Amino acid sequence: MVTIEIKENSKQAKAFIALAKTLSFVRFKDAEKTKTPNSETKKAFSDTDKGVDLTSTKSHEDLLEKLYS
Repeated sequence: MVTIEIKENSKQAKAFIALAKTLSFVRFKDAEKTKTPNSETKKAFSDTDKGVDLTSTKSHEDLLEKLYS
C-alpha cells in the first residue's frame, strides 16, 4: 500500500483526485480519521508508557473514590 497526501488547493490537484476516484484499486481515507495526535497527547502516551503519574487502585470503588475526592 502507498500513501499519497494531496493538497486540494489547485485545479490540478482536484483533477487528479477526480481521476483517482474513478480507479477501482484506489481507496480514500477520511483525513479527519487519520490525524496524528498533538504534542500534548503524544507526551501523555509517552508518560504512561514510562509509568509517570499513574494511579493504582484495588477496586472500582477505590478508583471512583480517588477520582472524585
